[in-house]
Amino acid sequence: MAILAVDDTQASLKLLAEILKAEGYEVRAAISGELALRAAMANPPELVLLDIRMPVMDGYEVCRRLKAEPATRDVPVIFLSAASETVDKVQGFGVGCVDYVTKPYQREELLARVRTHLELNRLRHHLEALVEKRTHELIASHRETIVTMTRAASYKDEETGAHVARVSFYSVELAQALGMDAEFCDIIHYASPMHDVGKIAIPDAILGKPGKFEPHEWEIMKTHAALGAKMLGGSDSPYLVMGAEIAGGHHERWDGGGYPLGIRGEAIPLSARIMQICDVYDALRSRRPYKEAFSHERSTEIILAGDGRTQPSHFDPAILESFGGLAGRFCDIFEAHKEDG
Repeated sequence: MAILAVDDTQASLKLLAEILKAEGYEVRAAISGELALRAAMANPPELVLLDIRMPVMDGYEVCRRLKAEPATRDVPVIFLSAASETVDKVQGFGVGCVDYVTKPYQREELLARVRTHLELNRLRHHLEALVEKRTHELIASHRETIVTMTRAASYKDEETGAHVARVSFYSVELAQALGMDAEFCDIIHYASPMHDVGKIAIPDAILGKPGKFEPHEWEIMKTHAALGAKMLGGSDSPYLVMGAEIAGGHHERWDGGGYPLGIRGEAIPLSARIMQICDVYDALRSRRPYKEAFSHERSTEIILAGDGRTQPSHFDPAILESFGGLAGRFCDIFEAHKEDG
């Protein structure tokens, strides 16, 4: 990468280039603000030395435009000017320059500032790369934790790996249809499989019971939602934060008739509202010890029209509408991931 030197005076530009080249720097020269912008956009430099007093487009405007473009916004700009008033320097820093050298500049001072800002910029890039690497490592660690917890829960429950995959894909489909951003969709993809992690604490005799629960058994079974939220709570991982929301809220209902808190409407986290309808659809489609599997058509009818036990009022109306438009995709997902279900 090169240093871009910009000055509207040919003699000044030549002198500047000679000083830099003598120190081994690659130099690209531009004699106007417009030419400087073209050169910078075509091949972003590592540093810009920019004269302020230029006709047509002065250095302040060139700097503003450089800072407005993603490709050049992080390139350090050092202003060069005969003006030494404080107001000029303040204005320069205000548009994004990192330093200011007054003409006529001393060779050693100029080179010292160039070296300093090149080194700072390289250190910044190194730090950004290191942070990105550590962030990826942290995300991978969080995802590994999720897989481990989900696998542990599956050992206790009749739900299979296929079920976990399906709810992940259902959730993303709904989130995208609702206009959620890529980050939300990524998080819910990994957080949704943890919805029933609280079942780890439910006795096997209740969890695997083939018949109807006794009232006291049902009360124990319902505790899995709050237990799951507690197990996943207290973390600053966005995956576990959303996982706790989903675990604690995916049995709540829009009309307030759910559990464990009986909250209603938008008091239920959006992630849990999305997971609720995904879980209901998959449960209807799946065989359980206490029920046979329903067809896609019957499952969709139950969710959209109700059957006495499940009612449309249980679901967020916007999510219910999106589900209606995506029902075919839900069916495709179920069929694609049912081989071990």
